[in-house]
Amino acid sequence: MHGEQPLRLGVLGSGKGSNFVAIAEAIRNGSLQAEVGLVVSDVAEAGILQHARDRGMPARFIAPGAFRTKLDPTAEAAFIGALQEARVDLVVLAGFMRILKGDFLKAFEGRVVNIHPSLLPSFPGLEAWKQALEYGVKVTGCTVHWVDQGVDTGPILAQRAVPVLDDDTVSSLHQRIQEAERTLYPETLARLTRGGWATPGRAGSRT
Repeated sequence: MHGEQPLRLGVLGSGKGSNFVAIAEAIRNGSLQAEVGLVVSDVAEAGILQHARDRGMPARFIAPGAFRTKLDPTAEAAFIGALQEARVDLVVLAGFMRILKGDFLKAFEGRVVNIHPSLLPSFPGLEAWKQALEYGVKVTGCTVHWVDQGVDTGPILAQRAVPVLDDDTVSSLHQRIQEAERTLYPETLARLTRGGWATPGRAGSRT
């Protein structure tokens, strides 16, 4: 990191937090030079919050508001405020099940990264592993990408292929994609920290 402070991550998640655990473990073992400034969930009992608390990391539930697929304006402001107060450099989506748009992406422009369970641009959106199985492809995988105003349309940072086996079920394929995610995500974040994490549309040193 050339003498800089470690990259501060703000992690958003809605579920069990397996990708967060992989990231936290990479930080613990030194393969990812970063620190977690805050973990936030839109689900009060989400496993990701307990994983953070178990590791002594700041963790907060923020109610998402009335909408099912996105944050309402009050919730969006609360998420922005909490992450800014925690002085995060990069927002990492780890199973966050709401679409981020508008003010949130303006507040963290070029600083939001996501992992998606397909080889984008194929199979964007929900249950990508199920889409892949139903379509009949022989290879799918996962993609780490910058988040923009579209749904799973931002610039691609890294991908890892996962073969679709003849006897795969929705569950078995999803499980193997998740295993690939848990190695690809921390590896990609580590590469971003080593390379100054150039962001889309601008040169890459931290501000």
